[in-house]
Amino acid sequence: MISLSATAQEHFRKLIEQQALPGLGIRLRAIEAGTPRGDCQLEFSEPSDRDGSEWEVECEGYSLFVDAESVPFLDGATIDYDKSTTGGQLTIRAPALRGAVPSEDASVVERVRYVIESEINPQLASHGGRVSLREVTADGVVVLQFGGGCHGCGMVDATLRGGVERTLKQRIPEVTGVADATDHASGTNPYMRREAAARG
Repeated sequence: MISLSATAQEHFRKLIEQQALPGLGIRLRAIEAGTPRGDCQLEFSEPSDRDGSEWEVECEGYSLFVDAESVPFLDGATIDYDKSTTGGQLTIRAPALRGAVPSEDASVVERVRYVIESEINPQLASHGGRVSLREVTADGVVVLQFGGGCHGCGMVDATLRGGVERTLKQRIPEVTGVADATDHASGTNPYMRREAAARG
């Protein structure tokens, strides 16, 4: 089941009313579901777009339609809309979207890779950055390679210790620390140049 907050339902209802098309609804689908790149897509849904296989969530004055193949990945999702003076923020949380969480008896490498792809990289993506796993040493040190905007960034040490290391240690007890194997001097498009970070 998908649950929509009252503010999310109101937000969608206003959008639909602006279109003034009979039977218009909202379509929700999963993109690249079951992979670390899984995401959600929202769009208008006209009656002629539907084939009857969709999962229908009735809201006040309209319906949300979920593509049949997306249902296993979006079951249990929540949709919320946070109003603000500058507009608002729509948030979709879908625990199954990127596939099953590794079990407790999965290898440390599997669990580290899952946390990197499901939690850490989505945060780094806001700065155009990413991180990939090189190895996990025998004593629990996670060796990482930074890329994109993190490659050569002057704030990478703060990101490594304050964000990545803290998150991995919280999620995976076997992790004892993190190490950066990136040659930052070769970074061509850092989010923040190292000289600027040093001045700041």
